Amino acid sequence: MTDLTRDALGWSPFYMSQLEIEELETLTPARITTVHRDRVNALSEVGPLVLTLDPGITTAAVAVGDWVLAAPEQHRLVRVLDRKTELSRGTEYHTGEKQLIAANIDTLFITSSCNNDFNVARLERYLALAHDAMITPVIVLTKADKCDDPDHYIDEARKLGRDLEVLAINAKGDDVAKALAPWSGKGQTIAFAGSSGVGKTTIANALTGGQALTQDIREDDARGRHTTTGRSLHQIPAGGWLIDTPGMRGLGVAEVEFGIDATFPEITELAQHCKFRDCQHESEPGCAVQAAIARGEIDPERLRRFKKLKRENAYATETIAQSRDRHRKFGKMVKSAMAKKKR
Repeated sequence: MTDLTRDALGWSPFYMSQLEIEELETLTPARITTVHRDRVNALSEVGPLVLTLDPGITTAAVAVGDWVLAAPEQHRLVRVLDRKTELSRGTEYHTGEKQLIAANIDTLFITSSCNNDFNVARLERYLALAHDAMITPVIVLTKADKCDDPDHYIDEARKLGRDLEVLAINAKGDDVAKALAPWSGKGQTIAFAGSSGVGKTTIANALTGGQALTQDIREDDARGRHTTTGRSLHQIPAGGWLIDTPGMRGLGVAEVEFGIDATFPEITELAQHCKFRDCQHESEPGCAVQAAIARGEIDPERLRRFKKLKRENAYATETIAQSRDRHRKFGKMVKSAMAKKKR
């Protein structure tokens, strides 16, 4: 990979605009491929790099897919550039921060199987995260070859968004790379999300020619076992890049109000026409959403899932805000105590 160009790695004017002239002359742009406890691996025009982080930067603030500025001869990571997109999840309530998953993704393949793993509520959670991050979502349904009626799953998935791309494939088939080719061309970055055992690693192997270890699904509950244990960036022969991520069965949401609204556009648009601004879409008079349900235009189960995600997001967002406030107050207390000691 020593002959890679910046463009081939996914570089764009968005990142170039962030560089000062001096940085452009003295530092090297590089893209993060793996993040370790005390160092990171990256790819650049000068070849693969192993970098330590300058003071003030921690590995918790660096994600696979990030663009950074490096000093290769000193093996230093100097600065992390602003991200075009950022995929994260709201699980780190005790620290007041969301957990970084990956950065600068163009397309998120949300993967499920045509069996008992198929769960519309889970798919909507991933869609909310993708929409909030401004990442294009594509639903990929695997094990279509083992299902008697794959069209049923395709139809159910297509109900989850307007103009939402839905693909049904055999993850072990010969046409996987061709099916995903429109999103994995030169400089494009893709990632997979979905529960364990649905075929993400098998698809990753088909795209990259890799030999990642896979494990079979347990037929009794349609669940698989984790095979990917860390996030990493891999080159696709078609010219794109794949960020491989571990399966995530438990997926919390936090600070994704926009993403939820974008995932349920038919509800959020109608809500603007409710008589009361704070309408809960239950039994209030003049509720446009309930009127649409009565006309058969909206599935009441879809509204129930929308409200559940809204409640979870509101609680998690408030919890994170409280935690951040607590950390700020603690920081001020420490600074005040240190200032008194110096007197």
